Amino acid sequence: MLYYALVFLVVALIAGVLGFGGIAGTATGIAKLLFFVFIIIFVISLVIGRKPKP
Repeated sequence: MLYYALVFLVVALIAGVLGFGGIAGTATGIAKLLFFVFIIIFVISLVIGRKPKP
């Protein structure tokens, strides 16, 4: 998922340089959303993985 966030970030940067403002804004929004979803899933997996073994 972090890979896709980085891909959309690169697409947004390229679109911004070429002057496609709408596409750059949309790709940036998708990249932000995917990054935050990745962070939430990462934190949840850390918390679940820290349970003591019986």
